[in-house]
Amino acid sequence: MNDVRFSQPVRLRFPVTGERLVATAWEAVECLRGQWPAAAHDGSYRAAYRACQDALDGWRRSADARRAFVRAAENAGLLAFAAVSSSDHRRAA
Repeated sequence: MNDVRFSQPVRLRFPVTGERLVATAWEAVECLRGQWPAAAHDGSYRAAYRACQDALDGWRRSADARRAFVRAAENAGLLAFAAVSSSDHRRAA
């Protein structure tokens, strides 16, 4: 399993621990497993986890994993908008 780099890092803002930059599918999986608020373990969380795992396994593109991760972060209220491209924001809506 190889790590898969995102085209652009995703900047998250956690209430207690502060900001985190997520630049790869593996970092996204770690973040989803270890830092994600339990209340935000919804469908978008599961889709992001699955998309990132699939990207690591070579089944999905990096862009798909990043897009799913951005959507989950937005739904959880963790997304720091400065790090999101306009195309990601339109797709997440």
